[in-house]
Amino acid sequence: MPSEKIKLDKIRVRLAPSPTGYLHFGTARVGLFNYLLAKQNNGSFILRIEDTDKERSTKEFEKGIMEGLKWLGLEWSEGPDIGGEYGPYRQTERLKIYREYLEKLLKEKKAYYCFCSEEELEAQRQYRMSIGEAPIYSGKCADMSEEEVKKNLAEGKDCVIRFKAPVKKVVFNDLIRGRLEFDSKMIGDTVIAKGLDSPLYNFAVVIDDHLMKISHVVRGEDHLSNTPKQILLQEAMGLNHPVYAHLPLVMAPDKTKLSKRHGTVSIESYRDDGYLPEALINFMVFLGWNPGDEREIFSMDSLVKEFDIKRVQKGGAIFNIEKLNYLNGFYIRSKKPEKLTEFCIPFLEKAGLIEKKKDTYAVKDTGEDVDLEELTAIVSLYQERLKHLSEIANLTDFFFKKDISLEKDKLKWKQMADEDVKNSLERSESVLSEIKDANWTKENLEKTLLKMSEEYSSRGELLWPLRVALSGREASAGPFDILSILGREKSLNRIKSAKKLL
Repeated sequence: MPSEKIKLDKIRVRLAPSPTGYLHFGTARVGLFNYLLAKQNNGSFILRIEDTDKERSTKEFEKGIMEGLKWLGLEWSEGPDIGGEYGPYRQTERLKIYREYLEKLLKEKKAYYCFCSEEELEAQRQYRMSIGEAPIYSGKCADMSEEEVKKNLAEGKDCVIRFKAPVKKVVFNDLIRGRLEFDSKMIGDTVIAKGLDSPLYNFAVVIDDHLMKISHVVRGEDHLSNTPKQILLQEAMGLNHPVYAHLPLVMAPDKTKLSKRHGTVSIESYRDDGYLPEALINFMVFLGWNPGDEREIFSMDSLVKEFDIKRVQKGGAIFNIEKLNYLNGFYIRSKKPEKLTEFCIPFLEKAGLIEKKKDTYAVKDTGEDVDLEELTAIVSLYQERLKHLSEIANLTDFFFKKDISLEKDKLKWKQMADEDVKNSLERSESVLSEIKDANWTKENLEKTLLKMSEEYSSRGELLWPLRVALSGREASAGPFDILSILGREKSLNRIKSAKKLL
């Protein structure tokens, strides 16, 4: 029996990336799970930019993250670009809010300034480990007098602000992992800010989730150790306690956490490599979730209807590039030719084969106009073969070049001699030169050449040299398709060039 889906009046979830790099595959996957949970419950999906790491955060990365999410179809209902009732949605624009909460914690003695140097802290850690205890902070500065704190601050001594964690068991129910329990003795007094205007992650995220009325926090299991720290802070400040769900990490085939050393990890790179957004969405959701049956193909609409976060598994999900390639090929084949051509055009432009003009495109090598109908005809020839959109330029470049590179040996069908190849091309040239432009159609070309091929012991003796002469390739679309797209003049010129080579 499928588990009962969550149904609340106001589900509000968030994705909170740091703009210190491009949109990571794992971050996008977390965004997808949040998006699905919100959409199936008529809730809100919020984008919040956690940019307090001022040295590494950039507007370029922020823009790239937002573009990547939109490309995947993960549109948010509130965020830094569109605003919302609970903004601002960049943490650097919320520093005054964090300062007020920090000052309140300090006043209530629930937080304190710590002036211990790195050397002191390391010595404390080493000592505690040597006696078999957790390497947590000793609490040395917790009871420092106000006069001494003021004196140290006045002197400009380096310091941080620590949260004074109560000693207790922290218990919560995770939607995926069930009941979890942590002992705060193993956590200690954690650092929550480097100063009143420099909050750290665990502190700022608690304030933001409360003020933005986040009902569910869905994130990777690498944040599991942060949850008890955040719950302790929520309790200390009297803030809301959201429902938590910790997703399994995406693992590489060697069972380690997916990282750059395993290859592509950014959504931008997958887009540039020619993957379709729907293929990535379909692939991502199966990294940790399954519908409970054998189905593998899910559109976004069907996922919104059928996704159930309670069906997410606990164990790590293995990244299988072959499965992603299979899904990408499936979605490429499912596209209408005209739509697929729209997706392929940027790759043809990037390869320098075509360039945009006012109302059409031009072949860069010759300056000739080429319209969408012609481009669609070319792309359609390879729709069944494509695994990545980026392959289209290499497969079709001979259509857009004035001169193609040709190797004599490639023109030979099996054991044909040079003279036999030349004679074959001469026959093709002779019969094709008699066909007028008005009759230069794939159907007529195919009928004419197939009839002539009956004079040979094998069709390959006629059609192989012709196809290679036209494309320069041993593997390409069929000669009738190529002839019909190249046109009479170009086709005959290429046959002449091949004959000269012989």
